[in-house]
Amino acid sequence: MHYIYLFINIAVIFFPLVLSFDKKVHFFSKWKFVLPAIFITGVVFLIWDLLFVKLNVWSFNPGYIIGVQFFGLPLEEILFFLTVPYACIFIYECLNAYFPKDNLQKYSFSVSNLFLGLCIAILFFGYNRWYTVINFGFLFVVLAYVEYVNVKFRFMYKFYRAYLVSLIPFYIVNGFLTSIPVVMYNDKQNLGFRVGTIPFEDHFYLMGLLLMNVYLYELFKSRTNSLKTEV
Repeated sequence: MHYIYLFINIAVIFFPLVLSFDKKVHFFSKWKFVLPAIFITGVVFLIWDLLFVKLNVWSFNPGYIIGVQFFGLPLEEILFFLTVPYACIFIYECLNAYFPKDNLQKYSFSVSNLFLGLCIAILFFGYNRWYTVINFGFLFVVLAYVEYVNVKFRFMYKFYRAYLVSLIPFYIVNGFLTSIPVVMYNDKQNLGFRVGTIPFEDHFYLMGLLLMNVYLYELFKSRTNSLKTEV
């Protein structure tokens, strides 16, 4: 039973890792962009994670982790910020490879504004709950930056498409983590609304995590392409 969280991490990354050598997607050739994006985002979210443990926003069931910890976090939780982003960026690139058209890109800005408005509304009503405030505050900042400050490259239609597909494994993985439970939430620090056993905020935690990863991934790719153009 102590290996449950570790097995979940392995299951998350197994097929994306094996299929990274698919000839059409050729995902392994993009690791030089993927890994830095995951590392930088992972550092931010691990600091966030440590803060949440200190604030009793969530905790980890000792019966389902192997007991190895770094800086007070289970090894499995640290691996989570490698396996989940890798799988999600893999989904993002698969969709881009097999469905390259972006005819709906013109609607993505409106969708982003709806999410920004949602962030403001939820921050207003949940201002006294740590998970709600930090989660939606972070998403608001990153989303506003990508849409209003970043003007060099546009990818939000492709992002939203990947996010929607990522929700399928999200419900499976988070369903296990929250129903067993491996991760235990303090409902005094969130809105108290759940989809099944999954806190409402988790949906937007995934969005913020994926958005930062994809933005950095696209940023590193665009810089490399710019250097090639200059040469």
